[in-house]
Amino acid sequence: MSLKFWQKNTDAQPKKKKTKSREWFDAIIFAVIAATIIRVFFIEAYTIPTGSMEKSLLIGDFLFVSKVNYGARIPMTPVAFPFAHHTMPITGTKAYYDGVQWKYRRLPGIQEIKRNDVVVFNFPDGDTVALEAQDRDYYDMVRSIGRQAVQSQYTIVSRPVDKRENYIKRCIGISGDVLSMKDGLVSINGKAEPMKNTGQIDYAVQFKTNDINFSVFEDMGFVIDRDISGLSANTYKFIGTPDMMAEVKKLDFVLSVKPYTAPKEVYESSIFPQDPNRKWNVDNWGPVLIPKKGWTVKLDSLTMPMYIRAISIYEGNKVEKVGNGWTINGTKADSYTFKMNYYWMMGDNRHNSLDSRYWGFVPEDHVVGKALFIWMSYDTNASFFGKIRWSRIFRGIH
Repeated sequence: MSLKFWQKNTDAQPKKKKTKSREWFDAIIFAVIAATIIRVFFIEAYTIPTGSMEKSLLIGDFLFVSKVNYGARIPMTPVAFPFAHHTMPITGTKAYYDGVQWKYRRLPGIQEIKRNDVVVFNFPDGDTVALEAQDRDYYDMVRSIGRQAVQSQYTIVSRPVDKRENYIKRCIGISGDVLSMKDGLVSINGKAEPMKNTGQIDYAVQFKTNDINFSVFEDMGFVIDRDISGLSANTYKFIGTPDMMAEVKKLDFVLSVKPYTAPKEVYESSIFPQDPNRKWNVDNWGPVLIPKKGWTVKLDSLTMPMYIRAISIYEGNKVEKVGNGWTINGTKADSYTFKMNYYWMMGDNRHNSLDSRYWGFVPEDHVVGKALFIWMSYDTNASFFGKIRWSRIFRGIH
């Protein structure tokens, strides 16, 4: 028995200790996997690059966005470089492999998208991109100079849904709502919805005198357009919220305060659905019925300009016009039943926002998450090194 005991112990090998480099490698791999799981399924950090959501969100705000509220979206492009969205930071090359694509699926959430939620989503028009002009909407460029000119001047690429640019806007309308806007005032299902104090538009402010100290208004938080071309004497364009303008109206040297909106008769060809039969502009449009899962729309010359992109691009059908009718996936169709819910998103800075008024509906498979709170805010214009906006840190988003 003593011999067997000796053989058992001599056969056992001591466990080899990991080197420092191996320990660091294992720790980094674990951290990357853990961080990726958190970003995909729980919470992710974003930053505000433009002023389209002022007064709610400012350039330089850093946000946490919840994936849990609406349900985390299962990655649709699963093979991708960690922490890079669609482009590698140094090389500028593609940061994902689109040869493997998973269908849209979402985990159960704790709530549905509600009106006035601030939502992060993938840019619907971002399926096609001109690489040398990524800050511009490809389809708007095509409408301006023609498809052939755009494709001859730029490198054109397509992107999967979850690799399109991230946008943040306020949900103005949910599936099934009927929206319209008149003189800058939104109506939802026939009921006017005055803009909350988080939103701002342009106002024409006329003074009783031309001796005006504008620094007083700038200290109040106004942005003032000194270009008075096209305006009455002693009249200037202010950008502000309804409450801010109410305070201006009380001043004894102010003659009048009026919303400065586009006249109804002005037609803007860039406004969704870019239909010359709908003479709409940024402040006057509608009615628009937002598609809802299970809703069936009749296909005709009135509805198709509104819904053809949703049917063909977002829901993946081949749509063709044949004679006076339509075919879907090669079959003659006079109606279509939607497979997804859709939403209407707009910026709080109404006259400085590229939103659903220009590119239409946001499909549910484009929704990333709900903006929760600001964890850091940095004003890069305040000084050489920038200035932290202490009052905005850990402020909730409403």
